[in-house]
Amino acid sequence: MGAGTAGERLAAEAALRRVRARVEELARHDPPIEQQFSLPDQWSRHLFLALCRRCGLRPFRYHRQRRNTVMIRASRGFVDKVLLPEFTELERALQVYLHELTLRVARRSMTTPAMRRTFQMPCRRTDQAGSFAGELSRSAFQFHGSSMCS
Repeated sequence: MGAGTAGERLAAEAALRRVRARVEELARHDPPIEQQFSLPDQWSRHLFLALCRRCGLRPFRYHRQRRNTVMIRASRGFVDKVLLPEFTELERALQVYLHELTLRVARRSMTTPAMRRTFQMPCRRTDQAGSFAGELSRSAFQFHGSSMCS
C-alpha cells in the first residue's frame, strides 16, 4: 500500500467523521423525523442508499412499499443542509455519465456511418454537469416528510 493510498483513506475517514459529527450536532437541535423519498430510477436509488449509509443513516421500507421508496429517520436540517445537496451533486454527475454512456453504446451499435451520425455525442465533461443536466433539487424525486410521533 503506497503513501498516497493511505493518505486518501485517512482523508476519507476524517470526512466521514465530520459528516457523522454534523448529523449528531443537528440531531440535538432538530429531532429526527421519518421522511419518505421516492426516487425516479434504480441508479438514483442505489446512490441515495449508499449516501445515507455513509452518513450513518439506516434507510428502510415498510411492508408493501415500492422499491423506489426509501424511508429514513433524520433531522430535516441535516437532510436539507447536508444530504440533499450532496445527493444532488452526485446525482447530476451520475446522470451525465449515464447519458454519455448510453449515447456511446447506441453509436457503436449502429451499422452504417449515416446511422452513427444520428447519435453524435455532445462534447461535455462531468464538471459541466450543472449546465447539462439541469438543476436538480427536492423536485428531482418526491419527498414526503412526517413526524415520527404521528
